[in-house]
Amino acid sequence: MKCTVQRIEKDKEESEEQTDMDQHITAPISKEEAQSLKAGDYVYITGTIYTARDAAHKRMDETLSRGEMLPVNIENQMIYYMGPSPAREGRPIGSAGPTTASRMDKYAPKLLDLGLGAMIGKGKRSQAVIDAIIRNKSVYFAAVGGAGALLSKCIKKSEIVAYDDLGTEAIRKLEVENLPVIVVIDCEGNNLYETAIKEYCEE
Repeated sequence: MKCTVQRIEKDKEESEEQTDMDQHITAPISKEEAQSLKAGDYVYITGTIYTARDAAHKRMDETLSRGEMLPVNIENQMIYYMGPSPAREGRPIGSAGPTTASRMDKYAPKLLDLGLGAMIGKGKRSQAVIDAIIRNKSVYFAAVGGAGALLSKCIKKSEIVAYDDLGTEAIRKLEVENLPVIVVIDCEGNNLYETAIKEYCEE
């Protein structure tokens, strides 16, 4: 009986700790809000975010190289590395799982230097991206890979706003509600992938 009570108390403490780590934020994200987030925080995003994958990033980079304006103002915005599947009838979007973020690594530092507030994807980032996150007080979130159908339920509206000829890789403006993500790299460069491995090895 004593063991059972101790276990219940421990579960309660862990649950309370988990709740304390949960953050609800509104997109676009302010610098102050980005700086308040720490690696390992569970975050629920509500508001406006944009999607862009490889082809859209390449085109944006070419646009900047020509000295032209980007098709959307990215200051304080969040870019979700995602290309959705076709939407079912009555739904604004299809499956909406994250793309491997490293495919955007060669473009991300320039966008962060131009004011991009946050990125959402999956997987590790290069040191150049981490340095740019620290330099600009931004943040990198991970969404759960393989849960695209569930994540799509958090998307209430979807509208193509640029590069419609790219099909699924067009830039979309999304209205999201409580989109669940985890802070992987915070504005100080703390990296959840590294700390989690270290903690696991120490157990």
